[in-house]
Amino acid sequence: MQIDVNGCTLYYEKVGTGQPLILLHGNGETHLIFDKATALLREYFTVYLLDSRGHGQSSKVSSLHYTDMAEDVRCFIEALHLPSPFLYGFSDGGIIGLMLAYSCPTLLSGLIVSGANAEPEGLKLGWLRLFRLVGHLTKDPKITLMLQEPHMTKEQLAAITVPTLVLAGSRDLIAEAHTRSIAAAIPGSCLRILQGESHGSYVVHSEKIASLILEYTKTIATHPLQPEE
Repeated sequence: MQIDVNGCTLYYEKVGTGQPLILLHGNGETHLIFDKATALLREYFTVYLLDSRGHGQSSKVSSLHYTDMAEDVRCFIEALHLPSPFLYGFSDGGIIGLMLAYSCPTLLSGLIVSGANAEPEGLKLGWLRLFRLVGHLTKDPKITLMLQEPHMTKEQLAAITVPTLVLAGSRDLIAEAHTRSIAAAIPGSCLRILQGESHGSYVVHSEKIASLILEYTKTIATHPLQPEE
């Protein structure tokens, strides 16, 4: 399906029944990375799988900015009149989720992000250098986006009031100290560092992220997850 929002056309799929859950993919990916997770989540949620602008079957663009992408999702939620959806975002999708949560504090009922960074320097130095080289060679707007954005402040993260779970792999391309600083800045958030996992090993074509989403959303009201050391 397609919907026109915020000056672009977004492609999305809708499956399942229950409270709405939006899944946002990472940089250079599409909604298809959630194939295995969706097979489980559709039994509990109405799952909305979006292709971000400049990705998949959504509108092509010459440049990308996280603020535009967050506004796309806000407009999407409002256009479809989705009542208090949960949102899970991976990598770039997590950045979008964080921005949406602090700019529209009453829009979501719960937020889960994994492998997200608040600034480009949150990437481990080796990865940052690699992306700089690839960006220089390819001029790919998706790589340019990663190198120039986001720039979230602690004050912005502190404005997030929705229950939030921050995830990352112990072998993530995001520095663990950076992930921990994001979680520490969000009042009442929970943090889990998943041992042995890389940036997307538990997300891309994996059922593991579905189990983590179900675990958190089932306990979100009264028994939030405890931080994992």
